[in-house]
Amino acid sequence: MRALHVITGLGVGGAEQQLRLLLRHLPADCDVVTLTNPGAVADGLKADGVRVTHLGMAGNRDVGALPRLARLIRAGGYDLVHTHLYRACLYGRIAARLAGVRAVVATEHSLGTTQMEGRPLTPGVRALYLAGERLGRTTVAVSATVAARLAEWGVPASRIAVVPNGVDADRFRFDPAARERTRRRLGLPDGAFVVGGVGRLVPGKRFDVLIRALALLPADTWLLLVGGGEQESVLRRTAREAGVAGRVLFAGERADPPAGSPGPGLPSLTAAMDVFASPSPQEAFGLAVVEALASGLPVLYASCPALEDLPASAAPRARRIEGGPEAFARALAEVRALARPRGPAAPFREVPEAVRHYSVTRTAGLLMDVYTAALTGAAPPPSPSPAPPVPSPSSPSPEGVSST
Repeated sequence: MRALHVITGLGVGGAEQQLRLLLRHLPADCDVVTLTNPGAVADGLKADGVRVTHLGMAGNRDVGALPRLARLIRAGGYDLVHTHLYRACLYGRIAARLAGVRAVVATEHSLGTTQMEGRPLTPGVRALYLAGERLGRTTVAVSATVAARLAEWGVPASRIAVVPNGVDADRFRFDPAARERTRRRLGLPDGAFVVGGVGRLVPGKRFDVLIRALALLPADTWLLLVGGGEQESVLRRTAREAGVAGRVLFAGERADPPAGSPGPGLPSLTAAMDVFASPSPQEAFGLAVVEALASGLPVLYASCPALEDLPASAAPRARRIEGGPEAFARALAEVRALARPRGPAAPFREVPEAVRHYSVTRTAGLLMDVYTAALTGAAPPPSPSPAPPVPSPSSPSPEGVSST
């Protein structure tokens, strides 16, 4: 099977890195076209041996990109086209039709209740999305929550397939040596309690909540933010105003492996953390949360469909938090109080069942089932069971934080 993946850009982001991870596990001959921004993830894909083409699209209204993309699809002899992110889904579906490819799959990575990929969900955005959706065969939702949102929009259930994001648990397996090395490199003092956050530095992620929460916590508590984006200067100013600028570390974007910049990769940075916090109120899946769980971290989150679609017992050290800085500060203090005495090199780490449920090999298998159905014109396969069997723990960890 020859498949072409069309994506809006290949900078460091959740959808972009998820595509790279999937292509390592899909048993298909895959190429990639990026409409814009062939960034760090494009370099990583090329290092993996994937052919990446930059279409050079000038903007949302560059309709000249359509015939260029259609010619590329036709020349490549692709059996299937798979699109990712809003602009690529719209242009990719149309171009595939122009090229005579009917097996078109689109993944909806970032559909929230009021926004999509950071843009407000206006009636115009919704209408354009639905018009393009009809040109494909299947829309893949990365969670049952997103599937329900698509159905509410009017996408027929018979055209929706749930294929959750996948996680490479081995990559995030806790490494005490990497923890020590990374904490020294970051200049963290011995015994520092490190709160971690990962994601684009944009208003919707609400990392300012963590900065203000930090101001309510003891002076040996630090915040490590991993990601880049338009709000970095605003967040730095917020830290100064809150009096915690000296305890907030901005690690920048971290591809897999770090591309074009020195420094530790994301797994090493996760190992350096003691708790993970995600104050974003709207998520389509919550990939960073699941990756933190793969490192054995306790997690506090405002929104994470990946966990909300599973029983609480699948991630007993994860807890949903409602509210702002005060609520997160209280929850972070509780996590710290429950932590068993330990040295900085030997924290308690336990990988929950939720991580195994979201194994990337399972995700790749589910996606291949969707491809097979799209190629034959059949309805997409039924959604996988949202609730894996979870063994009852013999005794709860004294450090566990129960879901609420």
